[in-house]
Amino acid sequence: MSDSIRERLTRKHVILFVLTFFSTLIVGALHADVTFREMLSHPLRVLAGIPFSFTLMFILLTHELSHFFASRYHHTTATLPYFIPAPTIFGTFGAFIKMTSPILSRKALVDIGASGPIAGFLVSIVACAFGLSHSHFIPMPAADGESYAFGSSLLFDFLGKVFMGTPPEGFVVDMHPVAFAGWIGLFVTFLNLIPIGQLDGGHVAFALLGRKHRLVSIVIVVFLALAGVFVWEGWLVWAVLMVILGLRHPPVMNWEVPLDPWRRLVGIAAIVIFAITFIPVPIFILGQ
Repeated sequence: MSDSIRERLTRKHVILFVLTFFSTLIVGALHADVTFREMLSHPLRVLAGIPFSFTLMFILLTHELSHFFASRYHHTTATLPYFIPAPTIFGTFGAFIKMTSPILSRKALVDIGASGPIAGFLVSIVACAFGLSHSHFIPMPAADGESYAFGSSLLFDFLGKVFMGTPPEGFVVDMHPVAFAGWIGLFVTFLNLIPIGQLDGGHVAFALLGRKHRLVSIVIVVFLALAGVFVWEGWLVWAVLMVILGLRHPPVMNWEVPLDPWRRLVGIAAIVIFAITFIPVPIFILGQ
């Protein structure tokens, strides 16, 4: 570990990382059908959550460290990742780094904005490939209004067909914990690539479009709001959150420096990844 990284690694980073590891470990054990009571009476049963926890933490760490090193390359000061533990079905609200100095050029915007999602995306694909090849089909659970299931993106559908084939009539995929972590990684990639404000996708969109980026942000917010009304209520929450966080992107100092073809290609790749990882209904209750 270099001196500069060591200097930025604070007690808060370590505590949040450890708490998130344990929260995802518990959630992983729950998804492996280990109950809270079993974990309390036999604490080692929580280790059943290791495949899920290790995979998800590695995906998030890869994403954020890619941002961090891209920032260093472009002389932009950034913190190390802050992980966010949460009592959710994922065990975390993800992770983030904070930029503590301006991003100076459009090239830097693309590199910093796209590096995290693309790196996390690649690791997530590997996780999905491994996990789906170890998953199996089960009969469709009863539509009791209490059980939930996870939706699918174009990419996840494709990976499922490649590594598992088409499920028989009345059957669904019972995801291996590593596949579930990969699914979350792809979903997180999509959320980060939403081209609004200062999200990763916002950095890329602003670098490619300049002032037109604000119009794109407005269109996306309207799309999310409509999707929240007609498709899945969660998108309405995201639309409101995006407005609260802000639709504008701050200017860069060296705007006149043009993007080279490679950066434009990376930007286009980010847009394609955004499209193929979109899940219309990420989570739904069976029977509703």
